[in-house]
Amino acid sequence: MFGELEGTGFDILHPSFATCLTGHGRVERLWTGGRWLEGPVWFGAGRYVLCSDIPNNRLLRWDETDGSMSEFRKPSNFANGNTRDLEGRLITCEHLSRSVTRTEHDGRRTVLASHYKGKRLNSPNDVVVKSDGTIWFTDPDYGILSDYEGEMAPREQPTCGVYRFDPKTDELSRVSGSMVKPNGLCFNVEETALFVSDTGASHVPDGPKALYRFDCDASGPLSEKPRFFTECTAGLFDGFRIDTDNRIWTSARDGVHCYAPDGKLIGKIQIPEIVSNLCFGGPRLNRLFITGTTSLYSVYLAINGKPI
Repeated sequence: MFGELEGTGFDILHPSFATCLTGHGRVERLWTGGRWLEGPVWFGAGRYVLCSDIPNNRLLRWDETDGSMSEFRKPSNFANGNTRDLEGRLITCEHLSRSVTRTEHDGRRTVLASHYKGKRLNSPNDVVVKSDGTIWFTDPDYGILSDYEGEMAPREQPTCGVYRFDPKTDELSRVSGSMVKPNGLCFNVEETALFVSDTGASHVPDGPKALYRFDCDASGPLSEKPRFFTECTAGLFDGFRIDTDNRIWTSARDGVHCYAPDGKLIGKIQIPEIVSNLCFGGPRLNRLFITGTTSLYSVYLAINGKPI
């Protein structure tokens, strides 16, 4: 697809955002036909993107070599967020099983975390892997609030938490229980900060719709309570990623918002659907893949994403 796609474009709110753009690059719609796409993750060795279509209970696979979309896994246990571990294996948050799983190289599915202190997790939502191999994920209750994106069930955990799982020891720890509905998360380049979005406003009147920052040392957050970073100006922040210069590229109601490291909104990529999540891909991680409600979009940028 070439040329301008209706409903897309770029809002340059600060001159620094212009340096992130190629000048002639445009948003492309790669595929449409989902119900609520989420959790894109790039697999460079196979030149494909996996993403979740949560209500349709399936994982999808978009192939860069021929532009085709196929079902990677169905049923998917209402999979949501996805990432890769240090060995290139798929790590998935599953609403229905209320667990975080790993897909082994031979295709077997291994449950990594499903309970905390003897009680079931709520519905793991999004996930990242730190450079030491530990797996960090959020656990709001969206997947048990109704049967649309999971299965309605009572909450067993006293809070919606942010968790750390160590695959070397199988130890699961809750690093924060202070957020209303923790959602997307990502470390900065130096891993001195963990950013987490709180989408509490989705179900709580006057609830949070912001990004928060946990200052970290090598072991993790220095405090259970994060610092406010910035508030969403259009809808809610959901999933997001960080580039090599520590700019944050995050989902919003009207597209993708880009924030400077100091929290200043410097630009937007307009998308004609609500954006849920995104990831960097391509051989040089300079292509942004965007899940927008029913469709998968992409745009080439003049910057590079932080490797995950």
